[in-house]
Amino acid sequence: MATDTDSHKPMRSYLSPPATVSALGLTFAETMQTLFDACVSPLAPETQWVPGKTLYTGRPAAAPPALPAGTPAYFDTYNNRLLWHAASQMQDTIERVRAKYDVERIGVIIGTTTTGVDDNYPAFQAFARDGQWDRQLYRHERQLLSAPADFLAHHFGLGGPVYSISTACTSGARAIITAHRLLASGLCDAVICGGVDSLAHLTINGFDSLQALSAGIANPFSLNREGINIGEAAALFVMTREDGDGLPLLGFGNSADAWHMSSPDPQAKGAILAIRQALANAQLQAQDIGWINLHGTATELNDSMESLALARCFERGVPCTSTKPLTGHTLGAAGALEAALLWGVIHSETNPTGRLPAQLWDGQVDPALPAIELTDHRSRWKKEPRIGMSLSFAFGGNNAVLILGEAS
Repeated sequence: MATDTDSHKPMRSYLSPPATVSALGLTFAETMQTLFDACVSPLAPETQWVPGKTLYTGRPAAAPPALPAGTPAYFDTYNNRLLWHAASQMQDTIERVRAKYDVERIGVIIGTTTTGVDDNYPAFQAFARDGQWDRQLYRHERQLLSAPADFLAHHFGLGGPVYSISTACTSGARAIITAHRLLASGLCDAVICGGVDSLAHLTINGFDSLQALSAGIANPFSLNREGINIGEAAALFVMTREDGDGLPLLGFGNSADAWHMSSPDPQAKGAILAIRQALANAQLQAQDIGWINLHGTATELNDSMESLALARCFERGVPCTSTKPLTGHTLGAAGALEAALLWGVIHSETNPTGRLPAQLWDGQVDPALPAIELTDHRSRWKKEPRIGMSLSFAFGGNNAVLILGEAS
C-alpha cells in the first residue's frame, strides 16, 4: 500500500478566511448562514444533463461574473469564471501577501477535475451531428487541468510554483496539503490553494453510467440512500506560515490503496490509514476531534466504507455530518469546500455559539452500517479547543484527511 506521511511534527501553516461560492451561498458569510439554518436542500432539479432524466444538482444562485477586462480569451471558461467569483472576494488578502512577499515566492495550487471541458461540448456535439471537426468551436486550452491555477497566477502576476491537482474527489484537499508542503520546504512564503469544479455533461453522464446518481436529494447513511447529486463550487484560501486571522492546519494524512478504479476498499484500509496519519501528524488522539465533516456521498459503498473507518478510528464516537445534501458532490472542489465549511464551524467569529450543522437526511438508520453519531439541529461543540476533521475519498482509492483547529 502506497503511503505519504511525515514522521515528525510538521511546521504549522495557517489558512486565511476562505472565499467560497456554491449552492450554499455566493459568499462565505452567506454559505455559513445557510449551512447552520438549512432545513431543506438548496439543490434543484434539472433536465439538460442526461437525456430523459431529471437530476438534482448543486448550482450557485447566480451566474458567475465575467473575467476581468484584458484576460486572455483562452482563459474565458465557465469554470474559471466560477473560480474568479471566489477569488474576487479575497483580492485584499491576496494583495496583502503580494505586498509582503516576493511574487516569485507565492504559489498557486488548485484542485480540479472538469476544468473547462464543458466549454468544448458544442464542438463535440457538432462533430457527432455533422461528422466534421469544427476547429472554431474547440480550444484545447479550455480543458487543460492547469487552466484554473494558470489563470489566477496570470491575473495576480505570481511567479511561484503554479499547477493543478487532479485526484478526483480529493483534489481540493490535496491542493491544501501540497500548499503546506511548499511552505514547509521553503519554496514558497504564501500559496493560494483550493479547488474548483463546474457541472459538465462528461462528468454527469459518466456518473450516470456508473449508476451512482440519485433520482432525489442525496440521503447519506440512510437505509434508503441511492446515490449522489453533482454540484459545482469554488473554494479558496491563502496559506502562509503566519496566523493572522486564519486557522492552523494542525495535521493531514493521505494514502492511495488502489483497491478499485471507482469503488472504495470495503475494509476501509486506506481511509483508516489516512485518518490515523492525520492524527499522528497533528500529535492528537481520536478523542481530541470534536466534529468531522464526512465525505458522505450517499452511495452504498462509500457510506459503508466510511462508517466502518469511523467505527475503527473513533471507538468513543464523534459528532459528524455529511454536507453534500446541501452542496451536491462538487468533485475536485469538494475537499476544499468542505475544509472551508470546517473552518467556518470551528472559528468563533463565524460560529460564536458553537453550533454544529445538522445532518440532512430521512433519519432511517441502515442496520448494516456501523453506528455513527450524525448531528441534528441541537448539536453543539462539546470539546475545547475546537478541533475538527474533514474526510475526502476518491476514485482509485485516493484518500485525504485534514485537521483544522483553534490555535493552542
